[in-house]
Amino acid sequence: MHVIDSHTGGEPTRVILDGGPDLGTGSLTERAHRLATEHEDFYLSVMREPRGQPAMVGALLVEPVDPTCVAGVIYFDMGAVLGMCGHGTIGLTVTLAHLGRITPGVHRIETPAGVVEVELSDANTVTVRNVESRRVRKHVTLDVPGYGMITGDVAYGGNWFFILDPSPLPVNIGNIRALTDMGIAIRDAANDIGAGGENGEPIDHVIFQGEAPEKGVHSRNFVLCPDDTYDRSPCGTGSSARLACLAADNRLAPSEEIVQHSVIGSPYTLSYQTGPNGGVIPSITGQAFVTAQSTILFETEDPFKHGIAH
Repeated sequence: MHVIDSHTGGEPTRVILDGGPDLGTGSLTERAHRLATEHEDFYLSVMREPRGQPAMVGALLVEPVDPTCVAGVIYFDMGAVLGMCGHGTIGLTVTLAHLGRITPGVHRIETPAGVVEVELSDANTVTVRNVESRRVRKHVTLDVPGYGMITGDVAYGGNWFFILDPSPLPVNIGNIRALTDMGIAIRDAANDIGAGGENGEPIDHVIFQGEAPEKGVHSRNFVLCPDDTYDRSPCGTGSSARLACLAADNRLAPSEEIVQHSVIGSPYTLSYQTGPNGGVIPSITGQAFVTAQSTILFETEDPFKHGIAH
């Protein structure tokens, strides 16, 4: 299996060029469902140690249905097959440029969440215009075991988010473990009462929004991912969901740009336009860097061929 690794703001992406399972035909949503239900051993073996790492997101290249798209992609991590991934799309775009498959300019990429537009400005800088994002519930109060009553918003940005703004804990590196534990408890509490999407979609990410110490930076976030690791980048789909909340509360005007930092200080530049269905069309600009180009091997006798589960 041939792969190219990159990182976006510190968050790793592994693009799988070949050697993946045959997912058949149909929409990317259908193929993503087959990956999730029929090929879990495959995607876990790529993400888990010793081949992968907890923070990594996989990007399986597939044929797009839409002929205007330069690629189709299905994202996944150790916890789930994802509808969309912002940092992964930035990493994928830089990887496609590294391979000589695209040049600077505007391109379209098909994901299970829909078609997204990417603009490659240079070898490392990409703007993603994401799927329409929206807030679906405001001020949802949860009774979280061990933490008491917690209030936040539920929003969609390609994945489903519970957003705490402001965070009950300072968003800094010293609180990564505490924010992780609290985020897991909040996600479980939200899903226990069905506080997710309009059609019963579960919460898969939790965002804590805090103040940024740097001048000119709007805020700093901590994002818990489905695999219980934190996003080293500011999270593209999470930033999209947050933009939907800021727009709904009239806290940010269309086309107004802000800088969002992750908990480790990596930046995205964010803005939005009003969407056709009452939400927002987010724009996320960040940088990715290719870190490796390699061949992954799966030896038959390897006792950890499917990765280390614990």
